[in-house]
Amino acid sequence: MDWIYFLIVGALAGWIGSLLFKGSGSGLFMNIVLGILGAIVGGWIFDKLDIQIGGFSGSVITAAIGAFVVLWIYRFIGGGRRR
Repeated sequence: MDWIYFLIVGALAGWIGSLLFKGSGSGLFMNIVLGILGAIVGGWIFDKLDIQIGGFSGSVITAAIGAFVVLWIYRFIGGGRRR
């Protein structure tokens, strides 16, 4: 049952992170991947800043912020350059 929770949080967080960063979603699969990566990054950031948010909404917020950071780093490194 936990994997369903991860997929739902990942999809929501990836979608929110994509909306905040570029104004549109990235597709269901990429939103899930982005959300899961975002959860890892967001959890690490929140841990370093000693911020604790609980519950489903806290998980989504943490992962969405992490997804935004992942997208920003991807764009900064050069993967998102438009030609």
